[in-house]
Amino acid sequence: MADITVDTATQANCSDIATDNVAFDWIVDFDSKVLSGSATHHMVVKKDGVREAIFDTGDLDISKVTVDGETAQYDVKPKHPVMGSALHVALPGGLKAGKSVTVKVDYKTTKDCTALQWLDKDQTQGKTFPFLFSQCQPIYARALAPLQDTPSNKIKYSAKVSSVLPVLLSARLVSPSPEVPHDGKVIGKDVVTYSFSQPVPIPSYLIAIAAGNVRYRPFSKPEGKEWTSGVWAEPETIEAAFWEFSEDTTRFLAQEEEIVTPYKFGVYDVLVLPPSFPYGGMENACMTFLTPTLLTGDRTLVDVVVHELTHSWFGNGVTHANPSHFWLNEGWTTYIERVLQQVLHSPAERGFSYLIGSKALYDALKQYESNPKYQRLVISFEEGEDPDDAYSSIPYEKGANFILYLERTLGGLDVFLPYVKDYVQTFIGKSITTAQWKEHLYSYWQKNGGPEKIKALDSVDWDAWFYGEGTELPVRMDYDITLAEKAYKLAERWDAARQTEVSRLDFKETDLKDFNSNQIVVFLEKLQGYPPLPSELVLHLGHLYGLESTNNAEIRLRFYEVALADSASPAAKTYANQASKWVIGEDGSGVVKGRMKFCRPVFRAVAKVDKDLAIVSWEKGKTGFHPIARKLIEKDLGLASVKS
Repeated sequence: MADITVDTATQANCSDIATDNVAFDWIVDFDSKVLSGSATHHMVVKKDGVREAIFDTGDLDISKVTVDGETAQYDVKPKHPVMGSALHVALPGGLKAGKSVTVKVDYKTTKDCTALQWLDKDQTQGKTFPFLFSQCQPIYARALAPLQDTPSNKIKYSAKVSSVLPVLLSARLVSPSPEVPHDGKVIGKDVVTYSFSQPVPIPSYLIAIAAGNVRYRPFSKPEGKEWTSGVWAEPETIEAAFWEFSEDTTRFLAQEEEIVTPYKFGVYDVLVLPPSFPYGGMENACMTFLTPTLLTGDRTLVDVVVHELTHSWFGNGVTHANPSHFWLNEGWTTYIERVLQQVLHSPAERGFSYLIGSKALYDALKQYESNPKYQRLVISFEEGEDPDDAYSSIPYEKGANFILYLERTLGGLDVFLPYVKDYVQTFIGKSITTAQWKEHLYSYWQKNGGPEKIKALDSVDWDAWFYGEGTELPVRMDYDITLAEKAYKLAERWDAARQTEVSRLDFKETDLKDFNSNQIVVFLEKLQGYPPLPSELVLHLGHLYGLESTNNAEIRLRFYEVALADSASPAAKTYANQASKWVIGEDGSGVVKGRMKFCRPVFRAVAKVDKDLAIVSWEKGKTGFHPIARKLIEKDLGLASVKS
């Protein structure tokens, strides 16, 4: 088994010499689709006599390296298909532990950069200006800049970025003011230099940039709070985005401070990106990136924002030391996100969230039956193994269920929350392993619970939770299903109707009148638990409730999963074509194009119905997808991977 205390996805020598601060000086060139400039590392020597600093890079064009202002020798090693090319920089002799060194690397990105997506103007909402955004998690920051690209080493950073379009980073905007778009200059024509500061140490995967025709709207906040919060979006979506997120964002942030600890980052903004952003959200420090699929007009998907802001403590604050312990980020974040649902709404809302998540969990566990090590919470990666291959709902849902199980084992939420606060206070600003978390867990309850609580912890089957494989959790978990009952009953009616002619059915368009979107999701997921419905019934279901044309992507995805369940049925043939057009934006919706949560399962399902259709559709639309999404979807379809 590989060593889970070592980051097997980096070639950097952080244990010998480590960056503690980096200053970026960048120029954004939309014409050539290149980010150029320099990264200046302030580094601290960890071991006497270290002779070189090793950085991770990915397809960067490096032109010059200086050490303490003097031209230095450097060597870019051959490219590893996952880890990229190690940049070795020679250091002066005789360095002692504790001394500092400044290493400046002049470079530019290339067309093979996996961290950046350059969008033509037609791929944006406004269709007037191009757009740029990054995605660096888990190991793509090295394609944005030469870095020691591992979460085990947290760094502060500053940046000056020159661009003809407004620029945002995962940092505090120092100048110009967000209230004056592009400093009052002509957007798309005049170059403006934006200055940023990130004074809180973060892992490299949280370094982020976006540049495009965006506007800012501030949120109101509870009295007495020193942090600020607001939304950025293209002018065409800024009002819708403000309405969607203004009511809950600061309320949840303030409540989380009460449950955990004060917010550390000073600014919490959200940016609504163009559709090709591959995730629902990305918790970049100070600036959460969001998909436009959340703009449903009913605030029912705002829990994604709650999840991302919760990362400010769990992930951005207390960080996993390496990809083997990724569940510490996502499991804890999902758990606390649902605690907030209970505190601000009701226990039923919390249970409902677990219920919705359970379907995604079991789908992911089943997907990895042929590679069961990815069913584990703690995964032992081999050197150079791609952590993205293990990306799924498992660290989120299995992790959250594990912590919920511990909460119940130790006496319930009121007893457990003081421990949560102590956990964050102990480790915030640090990167830890699962073993360190478990050691602290035992230590806390030894001090605050004694033998009874230790006995309870000893009853936990730790190996089953950490390393267990298979399609079931180690313990059966029951949730409050109050909010799901009417969804279950409607699903039962449809299941019972499978032998009835459509003309004799008594279903009505108003059946869903009192359902919110999450309840419709649960209704459709419950249907997936039954044998596939006959084609006539599937077609009736899609027409009657408007599921085949809804703009709510969460609902549309679940409907397609119902419709494509029997890959040989006439309904599956009909909806496979429609679904493939939906995910590449060919049907005119466009909004889901790029978000892997929707695109990956739909492409996999379509491929089971008609592999040629899936491949032809993919080839037609793939250029509009982010490089990360392209890589993973091509793996799903059994095609040769794009360059990474």
